[in-house]
Amino acid sequence: MPHYNKKLVFMSACFGMLIFGIVMAVLGSVLPSVILKFGIGTADAGSLFVLLSLGMLAGSLVFGPLVDRFGYKALLVICAGVIVAGFQGIAFAPDMNLLRLALFFTGFAGGAINGGTNALVSDISEGKRGSRLTYLGVFFGVGAFGVPLLLGSMLEYFSYETLIAGVGAMIILPFLLFLLLRYPNPKHAQGFPLSEGFALAKDRTLLLFGLVLVLQSGLEMSMGGWSATFFVNELAVDANRAVLFLSLFWFSLMMTRAVLGYLLLKVPAAAVLRISFLVSFSGSAIMLLSGSTTAGVIGMMLAGIGFAAVFPVILAFVGDLYARLSGTAFSVVLAMALIGGMLVPWSIGVIAEGYGLRNGLLLIPASIVIAFLLFQATMARVAASGKPGSSTSAAEPQA
Repeated sequence: MPHYNKKLVFMSACFGMLIFGIVMAVLGSVLPSVILKFGIGTADAGSLFVLLSLGMLAGSLVFGPLVDRFGYKALLVICAGVIVAGFQGIAFAPDMNLLRLALFFTGFAGGAINGGTNALVSDISEGKRGSRLTYLGVFFGVGAFGVPLLLGSMLEYFSYETLIAGVGAMIILPFLLFLLLRYPNPKHAQGFPLSEGFALAKDRTLLLFGLVLVLQSGLEMSMGGWSATFFVNELAVDANRAVLFLSLFWFSLMMTRAVLGYLLLKVPAAAVLRISFLVSFSGSAIMLLSGSTTAGVIGMMLAGIGFAAVFPVILAFVGDLYARLSGTAFSVVLAMALIGGMLVPWSIGVIAEGYGLRNGLLLIPASIVIAFLLFQATMARVAASGKPGSSTSAAEPQA
């Protein structure tokens, strides 16, 4: 029997993912206020996404070997503490340099806690990884939905600085939970198998999964980061209402994952994912072609519905195929994902500077099409290789 309580460990992982959702949503939620406070343009605003994502990339690179070698507890405790401090920096930074520093370290801890919680749930969920990782993703949606909802409804009464500082202070509660719980033992407490770890970084199937997540991370960061500004600039919506509308994107993603957690126990996840790509493409097209707030919001929510399945399903494949070094395998694909999270929103900002935000956001439907084609190629490779699929419907039945 495990020396830890699986239900409590899963609950703590959910709180960790909630924290990551907050980290992912914070910049997009405060961006209109930051632009006004510091008087920056869209290109400079886009560079803030680069810094946040660069921090997440660094955190994603280091967490996997660390948890495979040392376990999960220290990682979760340290990352939660850094995020508490980082949010105070985001709230009260007196100039852009300190804001950039706070965003980088918040991103670093967020990237590490994201990878750590996904790997943790994969390790304790053999036989139902797809479903459990999807339920974990619901809590990402809770965090990402809660920040813009809070700011959109409370900015009339409090400054964004006060609200962000308060959110950061609340993260002390899961920090204490991480501190008190017992977690699974390290997989390789006697030493990390370096040769196997390096081999994973060259595994073509794993790298193809990672490329899908490169684009998906860019899509989620772009939609979550630029949507409020899109409503303000292109549809003449008040900034407070725009941030409130942004919360609906994360709400649609969160609620869809709640349904998918059950659906993935019944339906092959590859089929679900193909439908998801179609839905997200349709939603992004509706949003970008919209001339009204209503159509824009509907399109944004459809994109959230379509995005919901991608990360949990891809990570379920990775957890099944690379269970021996799951932390390191997750580190590879999540580090790759953060490259997209860094480059796509930045590219949108650069294009928007010269051609307008609506044209910049055309990168979103284009990226969805490419991600779908990469996924098809990856599934063909998995089927041809004869590697075992997921027992949780995360893979298609093999012929």
